[in-house]
Amino acid sequence: MSGPLWQGPGQQVDTLPVLPRQRGGRAADPLDELAVRLEEVVAAAVHPDEIAAILESDGMTDDHIRLTYGREDSFTLAEELYARIPRRYPEPPGPPVDPWHVGLLGCLLRGLVFALPGLAYVLGAPLLRGAGLAPLLAGALTGWVWNQAFSHRAYSWLGLGDREAAARALLTGAPAGALLGSATAAIAATVSSGPGQWPAAAFASAQALYLAAATVLLVLGRERALLCALLPMTAGAALALSYDLAVPLRTGLLLLSLVCAVVLAGATLARCIPGPRERQPSAGASPRTPLLNWPRRGLPSPSRAGLTAVGPDGSSRRTGGEIQPVRPWSTRPRRRDTRAAPRIAASLPYGLFGLGTGVLVLYTALGDVLAGGPGAVVSAPSAVALTLSMGPAEWLLHRFRGGSLAGLRASTTSRAFRRGAAAVLAECLAGYLTVLFVLAVAGTVLWPDAPALGGGRLATLLLIGTVLWTGLLLQSFGAVLRAAAVCMAAALAQALALLTGTGGPGLVGLVVAAVAAALLAGMVCVLLGRASAHRV
Repeated sequence: MSGPLWQGPGQQVDTLPVLPRQRGGRAADPLDELAVRLEEVVAAAVHPDEIAAILESDGMTDDHIRLTYGREDSFTLAEELYARIPRRYPEPPGPPVDPWHVGLLGCLLRGLVFALPGLAYVLGAPLLRGAGLAPLLAGALTGWVWNQAFSHRAYSWLGLGDREAAARALLTGAPAGALLGSATAAIAATVSSGPGQWPAAAFASAQALYLAAATVLLVLGRERALLCALLPMTAGAALALSYDLAVPLRTGLLLLSLVCAVVLAGATLARCIPGPRERQPSAGASPRTPLLNWPRRGLPSPSRAGLTAVGPDGSSRRTGGEIQPVRPWSTRPRRRDTRAAPRIAASLPYGLFGLGTGVLVLYTALGDVLAGGPGAVVSAPSAVALTLSMGPAEWLLHRFRGGSLAGLRASTTSRAFRRGAAAVLAECLAGYLTVLFVLAVAGTVLWPDAPALGGGRLATLLLIGTVLWTGLLLQSFGAVLRAAAVCMAAALAQALALLTGTGGPGLVGLVVAAVAAALLAGMVCVLLGRASAHRV
C-alpha cells in the first residue's frame, strides 16, 4: 500500500501591499514624488497592470489621477512608473522552507511494515504445505485493489482536514475489504481443482483481515503500533528458520499478531470518531477550545495546505493557512456538508494502479512457478526487495518534489528548469534503483535456497522497480490514470502470455517491464518538464 504524498500546511500571503502615505511639502513634478514614495512597490512589480491594481486599491480614481498627475487613467500612470524605476525582485527573508521535507526514518519504518507480513508465509509454511495458489493469489490481489482505493478516499478526507470523516471511511471500507477478500478466496477455492484449496482459503481470509487492519493503522499514522503488532509473528518466523516449531505454536503466533493488529485498528478508529457525548456538549457547559488539526504528511495537492479548525462536535472548517474565527458551538448536531466530499469515482484509478502493480510484483516472484517450468522456484528475495524498497521510494519521491521546487525558485528560464528537474529526477531514480539492487543482492545471499540473481532476472527486477517508482511519481502529481493504464496494460500482457504459453516467463517479463518503464519514463519527462506541474 502506498499512500499519497501530502504537503504540510504553509502560510500564504495574498494581501496587497500597503502604500506609504504622502509626505508633507510639494514636489516640482507630483509624479517624481509618487515614484519616490512607491519605489519599492514598483520595483518588485512584474507588469504595469500590477501597479495599476495597487494604485486603484489605494483609492486613486481616474479623476484624481488626471487632476494631480496629468495622466489619463491609472494604467497610463502605472506604465510611466514602471518605465521610470528599474526592476528589483527582493529575495524572501530567511532561507526558503521545503514543504516536502520528510524524515527518512519514518519512511524506512513504513517500508519495514510493508515487508514484514511476508514472514507469515515462512511461519505458516507447514499450514500451507500442499495448499493451492489460486485462493492465496485471488485474496491478495483483491486486498491490494480494495485497500488502495479506499485508503485513497480516507487520505482525501485527511487532506481536507476532516480526520473524523477519514476514520468513518476506514470504518466502512476495512470490514468490507476483509469480507470481499475472504469471499474471493473462497470462490477461487471452489472453482479450483486439487487438494489444499480450503486451507489456503482460510489463510487468505486471515490475510484479508490483517490487510484491512493494517490499512487503517497506516493511513492514520500508526506505523509504530503496527510494528508492535507484528512482533510475535516476526519473532516466530525468525525462530522457525533455526528450529522446527510445533504447528500449534506457529498458529498461535500468527493469530496473536492478527488479533493485535485488529484491536489496535479498532482502538485507533474509536479515538478518531467521537461518541454522542463528545458530539453534543451538555447544556450550560462551556464549549471546549477548538483544536488545530494538522493534516498528516505523506502525496500532495495544492489545496491541501492549510489549517483546519476542528470543534467538539466533529465539524471542521478550512482556514487556508491562517486561523479564522469559527462560529460558536451549538448543542444541536450539525449535518456534514456532502458537497465537498471526495468523489468515490476518483479513488477507482488508485485501485487499478494497485491491481496492475500487484500483478507485476507477483509475476516477478512467481513467474517461473506459474509457468510450470522444470525446477521452478519462488523468487522470494525479489518480492521482498521490491516491498522493502517502498520506504526509500517514498522518501525519494518527497526529495524529488523538494528538489524540483528549489529548481523552480532558482531557474530563470524554462530550459534551465527542465535541465534541473531532469537532473533531480535522474538522481532520485538512480538512488532508488541502487537501494533496490542492494536489497536484492542481500536477499539472494541471505535467503535459503534462493534462485541465482542472473543478469536477466536482475534487469527485470530493476525495470519493475522503475515502473513502480515512476508510476508512484505520476500518481503524486495527480496523473494516476496514466500510470494505472500503463501498469494494467503490462499486467494484462503478462497474464495473456502466461495463459497462452507465449515465450518464456523470463523473456516476457523482461520485454513487458522494459516497454512499461520506457512509457512511464517518457510520461514523467513530458509532464514534469512543465513548470506549471510543480506549483504548490
